[in-house]
Amino acid sequence: MSDTRRRVKVYTLNEDRQWDDRGTGHVSSTYVEELKGMSLLVRAESDGSLLLESKINPNTAYQKQQDTLIVWSEAENYDLALSFQEKAGCDEIWEKICQVQGKDPSVEVTQDLIDESEEERFEEMPETSHLIDLPTCELNKLEEIADLVTSVLSSPIRREKLALALENEGYIKKLLQLFQACENLENTEGLHHLYEIIRGILFLNKATLFEVMFSDECIMDVVGCLEYDPALAQPKRHREFLTKTAKFKEVIPITDSELRQKIHQTYRVQYIQDIILPTPSVFEENFLSTLTSFIFFNKVEIVSMLQEDEKFLSEVFAQLTDEATDDDKRRELVNFFKEFCAFSQTLQPQNRDAFFKTLAKLGILPALEIVMDILLINVVIEQMICDTDPELGGAVQLMGLLRTLIDPENMMATTNKTEKSEFLNFFYNHCMHVLTAPLLTNTSEDKCEKDFFLKHYRYSWSFVCTPSHSHSHSTPSSSISQDNIVGSNKNNTICPDNYQTAQLLALILELLTFCVEHHTYHIKNYIMNKDLLRRVLVLMNSKHTFLALCALRFMRRIIGLKDEFYNRYITKGNLFEPVINALLDNGTRYNLLNSAVIELFEFIRVEDIKSLTAHIVENFYKALESIEYVQTFKGLKTKYEQEKDRQNQKLNSVPSILRSNRFRRDAKALEEDEEMWFNEDEEEEGKAVVAPVEKSKPEDDFPDNYEKFMETKKAKESEDKENLPKRTSPGGFKFTFSHSASAANGTNSKSVVAQTPPATSNGSSSKTTNLATSVTATKGSLVGLVDYPDDEEEDEEEETSPRKRPRLGS
Repeated sequence: MSDTRRRVKVYTLNEDRQWDDRGTGHVSSTYVEELKGMSLLVRAESDGSLLLESKINPNTAYQKQQDTLIVWSEAENYDLALSFQEKAGCDEIWEKICQVQGKDPSVEVTQDLIDESEEERFEEMPETSHLIDLPTCELNKLEEIADLVTSVLSSPIRREKLALALENEGYIKKLLQLFQACENLENTEGLHHLYEIIRGILFLNKATLFEVMFSDECIMDVVGCLEYDPALAQPKRHREFLTKTAKFKEVIPITDSELRQKIHQTYRVQYIQDIILPTPSVFEENFLSTLTSFIFFNKVEIVSMLQEDEKFLSEVFAQLTDEATDDDKRRELVNFFKEFCAFSQTLQPQNRDAFFKTLAKLGILPALEIVMDILLINVVIEQMICDTDPELGGAVQLMGLLRTLIDPENMMATTNKTEKSEFLNFFYNHCMHVLTAPLLTNTSEDKCEKDFFLKHYRYSWSFVCTPSHSHSHSTPSSSISQDNIVGSNKNNTICPDNYQTAQLLALILELLTFCVEHHTYHIKNYIMNKDLLRRVLVLMNSKHTFLALCALRFMRRIIGLKDEFYNRYITKGNLFEPVINALLDNGTRYNLLNSAVIELFEFIRVEDIKSLTAHIVENFYKALESIEYVQTFKGLKTKYEQEKDRQNQKLNSVPSILRSNRFRRDAKALEEDEEMWFNEDEEEEGKAVVAPVEKSKPEDDFPDNYEKFMETKKAKESEDKENLPKRTSPGGFKFTFSHSASAANGTNSKSVVAQTPPATSNGSSSKTTNLATSVTATKGSLVGLVDYPDDEEEDEEEETSPRKRPRLGS
């Protein structure tokens, strides 16, 4: 159907007493054989599917509200509403409903709303009790009227009868005339009675009465009545605020008078609900459900009318982007969009998506970009960092927003698949330093870094770095108290004791832990260049156990990746030490910290991460061997010894000629060569990944290596296949690598041919000359020094899994 008169939205009332939009379609009334009666049918305008099929029950109470709404209860706790695009369509369907029920279409409710618990009692009452006789609307009757209105609130049927009486006799307008008289006469007692009367009428929860009370003619007098709360020594000045303080600004003139009236009405009714009326008691909590619905449908209508008026919105965008627009005007335009988007939250998800698509089509994002001096995402991060709420309620919400923004699963997948990497490159180059600034500031005494941070966040960060119990003589905003700065000396670290600071650092760590899991090489590069894990583990000393657990969780997520580059970073940096110290300091307490640390080492044991197992056993076993309430550490020792035996067996199986003094290097030489092997570049990163601990590069110099990696990836993969170990002679192996330290530093290496002399008598060997065999290195590559027994197995894995990174060590 294309008839706009019958175009409707179908709503159902959910358990939270909020209206859910079930879709838009066209309504008709027709006889349905299966239901044995006339029924209301709504078919979706998108695909013709049936949105609603409801029999017009002769005993159902249908209500017509605001000229374009029909509301009824289909069953207990299941309310339905049809919101019509045009009044004519609503009147047409209303007449059909009234015709089925034998009612006059002039009524607003087709049936009396009788509470089941009162039906029997109601039937036994005399016929005269069906009516409520209102006292004459006079000043001397105000107390009687107030008592009547208050008395009916506990009875649903009497509330309904009173509402009908008030509606039919035009009683509300008469009451408001008495209000004007009482104010002129300064009749305080009468004004107090009128407060009770108007408040009670609102609690009747009747849409037809709201339409009268909230009309332009009556609403300010209604607000005036509600100013005279008997519990207050002096009346409030709500009308003064609404007429003088709250000024309606039309950033672009609204020519539709109905729309303008609807905006005024919605603001004032929202003010009545949120500001004037007291918080309802448990007994009263359902009395204002219709008022909530009244505001809800008004907002839906306002958003729809503005959204459909593209001429109006186009003019708003034009002025927002016009360079000639002054700052004050531009601020008003942005405030308009802020309120417009806030109203859109009343829309259901599918309609909200359509709303934002309309704004995007008209250019909302480029327009907002013009009014911003810094990156929007950095504004969000700064607001998270500078949340003044002691419980960081706003920061928690913003953290959730940031996590959604940086989640690759939420990024658009296109044909060339570059958007995700481009965004992440942007985020790590321009935003990550803002996010980690509080963490780095609170885990270092580096003066330059503190000055950099304070230069950008001096005012906003001062309250976070100053303890909450500080007095007026506390550290000024231009500096950070040394009590809140963690020293770089691991033996003398001072963790932030400010609870609010600890909460913020926990939020930041939660985001960084999310990045470890979802951003792979971007966060890996950042962690290693900033030596970030070492800084995070300083927080293991925090007196706030939840913060220590956040730091531990960050490390656990890294180890959970089972990435050898991370593993080497951890072992080279001796980063298990703060974790083991925390375990030992925890003593015999079997708490969450104890369990979390044990689980970390148990994971390493179960997953048999050999490099970490060896490091732990060789460096910390003596400190851990006394822990016997779990078998984790003994199990690590067993794994370590089994691997050591396996390597010895493999060594014994090597032909004797390879084990002679002429061709065998001592342990020190092997260790040095293996060190050189491990210092090679990671193919995925395209640069040396372990930066010196004592030096931290400025954020602005953070390199963008992803492009370099992508450009060379295919060429390197093809070279890797050609560079497999090849036996060249009974006593030598040839290795060719396409990556090297020299390549990472931007230098060119020449081909090298080195002849290995016999080992010296004292068993030492030179790193540069004492090679095990004659080898040739080409294309600026290093030389493979040892034939690792697992090489063939690993090469087979690479051929079957092309995405797997080549391993640089056994």
